[in-house]
Amino acid sequence: MTAYKKQLSFRWSDLDPNFHVRHSAYYDFGAQHRIEILEELGLTMKVLQMNHFGPILFREECVFRKEIKLSDVIFMHTKVSQMRADASRWSIVHEFKTADDQLCATITVDGAWMDTKLRKIANPTPEIAVQALTSFPKTEDFKAL
Repeated sequence: MTAYKKQLSFRWSDLDPNFHVRHSAYYDFGAQHRIEILEELGLTMKVLQMNHFGPILFREECVFRKEIKLSDVIFMHTKVSQMRADASRWSIVHEFKTADDQLCATITVDGAWMDTKLRKIANPTPEIAVQALTSFPKTEDFKAL
């Protein structure tokens, strides 16, 4: 697999007064896709809750290239761009592309894991977290941290 790919469905509430997708909707789509992928890889909300840990973000950035309108057919492509071997720190890239592969926007997030009891950064547990992130498709310029 070269990337997790998902066709997006835009709602009226995703638009801004200029009739294109509002900037904050991009971040919502990225967050939703990351959670769906983790769920698919077995890192479900139940597993996170039982083990008292979850993902946190240090940085979330979007670069906008081409506006997206309500009726546009857009696919989000998600990959890991950098990661520590123990999956304790990582960066994920979401590319919003048209059906003919034209890039509309790119979101990059840098994150880690948090112990939800201690409220501190922690290494991922159980091993399924490491397996989940390790199995993510990688960008062409993937960098091991």
